[in-house]
Amino acid sequence: MSTPDFLAWAGSRQQHLEGTLARLLPTAGSSPALLHDAMRYASLGGGKRVRPLLVYAAGELSQASAAHLDIAAASVELIHAYSLVHDDLPCMDDDTLRRGKPTVHVQFDEATALLAGDALQTLAFDLLANHAAARDVQSQLKMLGLLAQAAGSHGMAGGQAIDLASVGQALTLPELEHMHILKTGALIRASVMLGALAGGTLDDEERTRLDHFAKCVGLAFQVVDDVLDAEASTATLGKTAGKDAEHNKPTYVSLLGARDAKALAADLQADAQASLAGFGERAHRLAELADFIVTRQF
Repeated sequence: MSTPDFLAWAGSRQQHLEGTLARLLPTAGSSPALLHDAMRYASLGGGKRVRPLLVYAAGELSQASAAHLDIAAASVELIHAYSLVHDDLPCMDDDTLRRGKPTVHVQFDEATALLAGDALQTLAFDLLANHAAARDVQSQLKMLGLLAQAAGSHGMAGGQAIDLASVGQALTLPELEHMHILKTGALIRASVMLGALAGGTLDDEERTRLDHFAKCVGLAFQVVDDVLDAEASTATLGKTAGKDAEHNKPTYVSLLGARDAKALAADLQADAQASLAGFGERAHRLAELADFIVTRQF
C-alpha cells in the first residue's frame, strides 16, 4: 500500500517532470507546428511516470544532483513516450486510446505519429548528449550507451519484435520472461542505472545489486500490467482493456492464470526488496516504488 508520504513525493516529482518536459520539448506551434504539437501531445499531461520516478529514486541513493537527474529522467520518459506512440500505430497494436485520450495517430494522423515518435527518440539522446547529466564525462558516456542499448534491438525494440512474432503462439515461461526483460524491463533497468550513474558514488557490487533490483521490478511491472489488462476496466487503465486476449497475445495471465501471476509479482517484489538490503534509508524511495509497481491499480 502506498503511503501518504510516498504519494506526496511521487506527485511532486511527477509535477516537476511535467514542467521539465514542457521546457525541453519544442515550443508549441513552432515550425513544423504539427510535428511539434504531436510531440507535446504524446509527452505531456498524463502517465504514471514510473521510469522517471525510478531515476529520481536511484539518484537519491547515489546522491546525484537534481539538475543531472532532470535530464536523465526527461530522456528516459521521452524514449518511453516514443515507444507508446509507435506501439499504438495500426501496424503494431492498433490502439485508439492512451492515457485516457485519443492516441497520437488518431488525434493527428499516422505519418505525423510516426515522425513524432522518431523525433521524441532523437530528442532523448540530444538531451543526454548536450546537457550535464553526471559528475564526469565518462559516466555520462556510459549513460548514453546504456539508454541506447535499452531502447534498441537488444532491448525494447527487440522485445516488441518478439511480441509481434509471438501472437497466437504458446510461449514457455522462460520465453515469455525473455521477451519482457527486453520489451518492458530493459528501459526500467536503464532508468534505475541512469539515476545511479548520475551520482557516481556507488561501487560495482552496489550497482550489480541495483541492477538485480531493477530486473525484478521490470518483470513485476509487466506481470501486473498483464493482470490489469485482464481484470481492470478501460476507464481505470486509460487505455483499452482486454487487448491482449483479443489479439491472442501470450501473457503471464494466459500462461499462469491470474492467481499465479499475482503470486509471481509478489515473489518478484520480495526479491527486489531483498536486493536493497544494505543500502539503508538511501533506498527508501526505491523500496516504495517496488511496492507501488506491484500494488498499483492502473
